[in-house]
Amino acid sequence: MIESLEGHVAEHLSLLTPVDQIWQPTDYLPDLTAEDWADRLRDFREAARAIPDELLVVLVGNMVTEEALPNYAVSLEHIAKDPTGAGEDPWACWLRGWTAEENRHGDLLNAYLRLTGRVDMRAVEVTIHNLIRNGFAPGHETHPYEGLIYASFQERATRITHGNLGKRAAEQGEPNLAKICRKIAADETRHEVFYTRMVAELFERDPETALMCYRAVLKRIVTMPGSRMTDGRDPDLFQHYGEVVQSTGIYTSRDYASVIRHLNAAWDLGNRSFSGKAAKVQDYLCKQPERYERLADDREGKPMEGPVSSFSWIHNRSLGEARRGPAL
Repeated sequence: MIESLEGHVAEHLSLLTPVDQIWQPTDYLPDLTAEDWADRLRDFREAARAIPDELLVVLVGNMVTEEALPNYAVSLEHIAKDPTGAGEDPWACWLRGWTAEENRHGDLLNAYLRLTGRVDMRAVEVTIHNLIRNGFAPGHETHPYEGLIYASFQERATRITHGNLGKRAAEQGEPNLAKICRKIAADETRHEVFYTRMVAELFERDPETALMCYRAVLKRIVTMPGSRMTDGRDPDLFQHYGEVVQSTGIYTSRDYASVIRHLNAAWDLGNRSFSGKAAKVQDYLCKQPERYERLADDREGKPMEGPVSSFSWIHNRSLGEARRGPAL
């Protein structure tokens, strides 16, 4: 079935931006070849001082996740086959084009953090190294439909995360990071459209299998792709990073619910006709947004459990007492 989507994939290759028209990381960084490079760099670093520690932690975690691109490319290659590594069929062209566009995200965020001097880059690099080495196990290895559903969900979730961080950066008075996050979020939007439309086509051609695979993905709870990150010091680093992401409102269970609601609508889940077990699964999926919103209501404002974490990324500083936001 995945191979039969090649015509549909070909129609959507235009969602990849031509190389001569797309932005590159250098476009949003100080030009170190300019005569006044020192002044530009100083202004760039001065603007970055507006970012508080909790948003730095979110930014680093986001960047580490983006830098583990090799893991995600390998995972998608199990679905979108490119056996020669240079194939010209639509799936192969999409996979390489998507990888090339995504590669810019980690490059840009890495360069931003390095130039600002706000974080311990060696600790960050160790985390990236560990995450790539530890691998990526989203749990959809048994069925390719699940991989495309996961990608649809994750691209939208990532867009929300980068978009919200950009808004917070703007509120803090850091226009450079705000612009960077907006640009990355715009890429994620195009990628989300691609995967969502591929799954929509699966729902047209093989609706019951697509439905069951969607249920399987949500039953596992969609884990962020950086879940296996570690800095070699904190064994619960991803959990602590996730708590900061939630407590700052960058990505919460309300956002999780909104992603499910969006996908349910995009795939016209509520209006499809199923019977028997499939009808029960349909009902289950349609109720998931409300379930996570109720969970958010229950957990909002509750204090964080356990000691407040320090992060090697910010030179082992603690973030101070925080309040737990809507959590999964």
